[in-house]
Amino acid sequence: MLINEIKMNSIKWIFTAVLVVSLLYGYRTTTESLDREEQLVEIVTYVLDKWHYSSDYIEFDDEFSQNLFDSFLKEIDGNKQWLLKSDIRKLENYRYKLDDELTQNNIEFFDQAYQILIERIKQVEGFYEEILEEPFDFSSDEEFNLNYDNVDYANSIPELKSYWRKRSKFYTLDRFITKKEQENKSKEKDPAYEIKSDQLLEEESRKITKENLDILFDNFRDLKRKNWFTIYVNELASQFDPHTNYFAPAEKERFDMGISGKYEGIGARLQKRDQEVKVIEVLLGGPVWRDDLLKVGDVILQVSQKDQEPVNISGMILDDAVKLIKGPKGTQVILTVRRVDGTIEDVTVIRDQVELEQTYAKSVIIESDGKKYGLIELPKFYIDFNDSGQRDAAKDVAAEIKQLKELKVKGIILDLRNNGGGALQTAVEMTGFFIKKGPVVQVKSTGGKKEVLNDKDPSILWDGSLVVLVNEFSASASEILAGALQDYQRAIIIGGSQTFGKGTVQNLVDLDRIMRNRSSSDPLGALKLTTDMYYRVNGKSTQLEGVKSDIIYIDRYAYLEMGEKDHENPIAWNSIDQVPFTPYGQTKNFEYAIEKSNQRLSQNPHLQLIDQQAQWIKSQQEVDVISLNYKKYLDKKNNDRQKAKKFEKLDQYRSNNIFQWLPEANANSTVLDDEVFKQRRDGWLKRLESDFYIDEAVEVIKDLNAPNPVIPIVSQNEEK
Repeated sequence: MLINEIKMNSIKWIFTAVLVVSLLYGYRTTTESLDREEQLVEIVTYVLDKWHYSSDYIEFDDEFSQNLFDSFLKEIDGNKQWLLKSDIRKLENYRYKLDDELTQNNIEFFDQAYQILIERIKQVEGFYEEILEEPFDFSSDEEFNLNYDNVDYANSIPELKSYWRKRSKFYTLDRFITKKEQENKSKEKDPAYEIKSDQLLEEESRKITKENLDILFDNFRDLKRKNWFTIYVNELASQFDPHTNYFAPAEKERFDMGISGKYEGIGARLQKRDQEVKVIEVLLGGPVWRDDLLKVGDVILQVSQKDQEPVNISGMILDDAVKLIKGPKGTQVILTVRRVDGTIEDVTVIRDQVELEQTYAKSVIIESDGKKYGLIELPKFYIDFNDSGQRDAAKDVAAEIKQLKELKVKGIILDLRNNGGGALQTAVEMTGFFIKKGPVVQVKSTGGKKEVLNDKDPSILWDGSLVVLVNEFSASASEILAGALQDYQRAIIIGGSQTFGKGTVQNLVDLDRIMRNRSSSDPLGALKLTTDMYYRVNGKSTQLEGVKSDIIYIDRYAYLEMGEKDHENPIAWNSIDQVPFTPYGQTKNFEYAIEKSNQRLSQNPHLQLIDQQAQWIKSQQEVDVISLNYKKYLDKKNNDRQKAKKFEKLDQYRSNNIFQWLPEANANSTVLDDEVFKQRRDGWLKRLESDFYIDEAVEVIKDLNAPNPVIPIVSQNEEK
């Protein structure tokens, strides 16, 4: 995430730090008598209209009204589990009126939607217990559609009740099958163990479903009108782009705590999307990273504490789900997870504190064919603007390069995979380590003002062969660094077809500091909005398109929609004028190295199996209808497991190269001596040894260093 920090007359571009700024000192509310909700709508609308990067292109018109109408209803009832068709028809009267409401500080639509929603929730709460009183018949041929876009709203309360019966049956069936498997395992361990009857297992499973729904409705009862109104305001903000969000006061406080870099829990960032709690980032150094327990894209279905029954978190608001997952260091939580390949399993996590040390740059020596190569892994672009004495990414990477040079490496691999960004200033400095002075990135602000950020140091820290590893989760500052090195023809970029594609900058605005003479006892919160875009030196934005790799490899996520372009309302790609720059001019063998790598990748059976896995994962994501018949559901589950086993050999890959960890150049010695840190270091080395793509990067460096390369001519038959 890129956030703009403004201090006096200087501009520092940062991703992870936040400065609460008052941009609109002259603002006054039009009416002092407006209540808090009306004030909030007025100020948010005003800030978006005046300061959002796309404000010149977005109009508060009927189209905007329609989009806000649809997105708000999807957010509050995307599963079609509360509202009836008659409710939608009643609310349809507002479909093209929300733009007028916004200009008049009117919230009539929200009032109507809120009242209807609360009434329907209470009605469902009144009948779900009745549904769960009777046993489910798992021999009948019923189906449950999980693609809610293809499901219509219920016509009546009886039809809505039928939906909830199938939904409850689905969760009960899944738990029933899990319990049967546990019973069989117990029997295998102890032949004297007496397996419980199906009737008893069904009853126990149904009881768990009821307990989960009890918790769900308890959570809904705790929600206040202001919680639902926050959703409405956030949907209003997100119409401008996916990175523009409203933070209610409590959310703002949690956001501030989050950027401190100190976490205690499972070590994963979660997001509520399509009514599911998904893993969007695994935090380096955390327990799930250390033990390789979760992957990006995994969906957490249920949460259970030690010796307690699991709680289904589907449909639960994210904050409540996170409360169940988080907990003190050393405690245990069990997560029922649906993997990206569709398989479901229980994952036991011992909560821990995620140490900042694990986000710092670190390096290894890779020995291959008697020669040494260096790998620098950079998880994020970090800096502390308030304390220049603290570590920052540029200083640390410079120190790692010096270490590698002293060991006479023949080339360096810079690993930016899964690096979601950080301080742009450090990305600019880092680019300068590999090129002579020149422009690195262009930044265009609201209103059209443009600034070019330059590397002004003519010295080059590393002039040898350079490869940059990226993937679809390399974003923001990662894309700036990779794009600049590509434009200067300084490095070969290896990764997926493109990086994430986030080319925008966000600014956090304290709404209360805009509203003068307002009581501080009832704060409004903050608005994070997009205020700038950045561009490569060639004038092209990384927005949506990201950075295209020179050498493209397939990974397990290759066919999934996971980039900026797959979000709702992304800002469109555009370009500006190129700035004068001089390519590095000392690179050689680029064409040869790229061609040789493409030949190796096309013939590699390991990569072919990864491609098959990626296609299968994509097919699993497209499964909509689930059978509620025990035999069919079990057959599907077993079939998925069998297919998943085919790809287990991918996890057995081991490099023939030798990996040697180097002490972090700027690390605290007490940290390096810590036993937990050593365990994490060893886990990192083990992960590197099983990383096929690092081995390929080493081969590319060898080709870059070839003395007299001849590009092999591929015959037409070979191409076919």
